[in-house]
Amino acid sequence: MITRFTQNETILKLVDEIPKNKQYSDIEDIEGNQYVDLVQEGGGVLGIALVGYTYILEKAKIRFLSLAGTSAGAINTMMMAGLGRIQEKKSEKILTILSQQNLFDLVDGPRSIKRLIDKAIKKEKGIMWSLVWSILPIYKRLKKYLGLNPGNYFESWIQKELKLNNVYTLQDLKSLRSQLPLGLKNIVTGEEVNDVTAKLAIITSDITTHTKTEFPKMAELYWSNPESISPAKLVRASMSIPFFFEPFQVDAIPNAGDTDDKKWKEYASYMGPIPSSVKFVDGGMLSNFPINVFHREDGGVPRMPTFGVRLSAYRDDYSKAKNVFGMSLAMVSTMRQIHDYDFLLKNPDYKHLICRIDADEMFNWLDFNMSEEDQIKLFNLGAKKAVEFLKNFDWEAYKKIRGNKD
Repeated sequence: MITRFTQNETILKLVDEIPKNKQYSDIEDIEGNQYVDLVQEGGGVLGIALVGYTYILEKAKIRFLSLAGTSAGAINTMMMAGLGRIQEKKSEKILTILSQQNLFDLVDGPRSIKRLIDKAIKKEKGIMWSLVWSILPIYKRLKKYLGLNPGNYFESWIQKELKLNNVYTLQDLKSLRSQLPLGLKNIVTGEEVNDVTAKLAIITSDITTHTKTEFPKMAELYWSNPESISPAKLVRASMSIPFFFEPFQVDAIPNAGDTDDKKWKEYASYMGPIPSSVKFVDGGMLSNFPINVFHREDGGVPRMPTFGVRLSAYRDDYSKAKNVFGMSLAMVSTMRQIHDYDFLLKNPDYKHLICRIDADEMFNWLDFNMSEEDQIKLFNLGAKKAVEFLKNFDWEAYKKIRGNKD
């Protein structure tokens, strides 16, 4: 029951604290909904906090035009894109789906490995003995499949939920996203708005050609008929946590062997022969928070902001890389974040648009067997940070900052 999420005392108080009649964007629809673009960071099961964030924004009559995300952010992005029209509220639908799903089912590897993963995350006693007994099957599985869990259950789950909303193919999703809300207008000029597009960006890492891949923009590179595939495949590619899940593989790549493909050069800056198959791992390896994806290079004061929501507390402290394991973690953290931080360093105005939930300070991002109590706490945390963000955000001040910048 989603009422455990939406009717608990903490949430009810937070909803009451949402600012009334506050302006967040110049674009509104006929129902008075305000429109923003949204970018969501990856973070495993911490993505539940993202739902808390969007729940509060929807309560504030904010809706999301263009959507982008990586890994867990890609999951919430796809749900928000595919569970109804742009102007409809989606967060309660997502909560219903989550409340009916045992998230530990997404860990679909052998039972012995599932038990070991759960023990390790919960730091139970005897974990070292369990690891010793499991080391051989773990080694064999990683050697053969390159991941502990197939990830098939996850893809089927997303595919099923999209089908229940009549989204079977990427073409269905594009058709749904092409239906703009009625009566879009610029409240500053009073003019109708019909020149906007509801964009979608799912970020993943193509480790075969070393490419940061953006779907659906680059889907034609990997499928001969991309419009016919399930959008669930795009999310599966984005959430392929290295070694935890098997890499997502696409076979029968169009024009395999071609060494002079213009589209590969244009989209991926790839100059070599096109492979016959490609493996993808988690998009967070290259861009865990793709806040730059909707940035306008031509500058100008925007009509609506691009909000970003972060789940992590990275770079609040330095890494203590005193051993091989520590150095490995430090290198991975650097790879996951530095591209996004480089953009933020060059565009400091974006700091006014970002809500930091910092959920990883209290919760384990791989705890797919998280208790319902902790799921509710995580949802509440996202909602709490969203209310704080809405209280502090000043749209008119932000437009002045952008005007001075350009």
